[in-house]
Amino acid sequence: MKRLLLSLLLPLALAACGQKGIEGVKTFDYAGGDHRSGSLTYAQTPPAGGPHNPNWQNCGVYTQPLYNEYAVHSLEHGAVWITYRPDLGAEGVAALAQLVDGRPYTLLSPYPGLPSPVVISAWNAQLTVDSPTDPRLKAFLDEYEQGPTAPERGAACSGNYSGTR
Repeated sequence: MKRLLLSLLLPLALAACGQKGIEGVKTFDYAGGDHRSGSLTYAQTPPAGGPHNPNWQNCGVYTQPLYNEYAVHSLEHGAVWITYRPDLGAEGVAALAQLVDGRPYTLLSPYPGLPSPVVISAWNAQLTVDSPTDPRLKAFLDEYEQGPTAPERGAACSGNYSGTR
């Protein structure tokens, strides 16, 4: 009987161990496709989904803050947005720039008023960290860049809006 019970429970226990995820990631439940004009209000800082401008932000590295409304549209397309406090320092910004180097579906920009030094966001997922070298940043990028939570995964992340605030 013990052997039968163990053979039934062991696969369940192993499967649960494999589904740990990235520690500290918060998830949300925004539907895609809600295009609106004008300035919008978001529940998260920075936003991790919700209504957004019909134009998307071109993916890339920016030295000035971005408009939420355009960046959120890029998240809908499968981009990951890394934001950092403007006073992070050159070494920290360089570490983040190196992290996104060669990744076509990423945004990197300063963001005044962040709840922590670095916040990484994807559609319906967000992680706050204290250090730009936190290994969870890469894990988040690997999981969410062009990941399954993006409603329009694979849509363009270039050829549109390149402005900043």
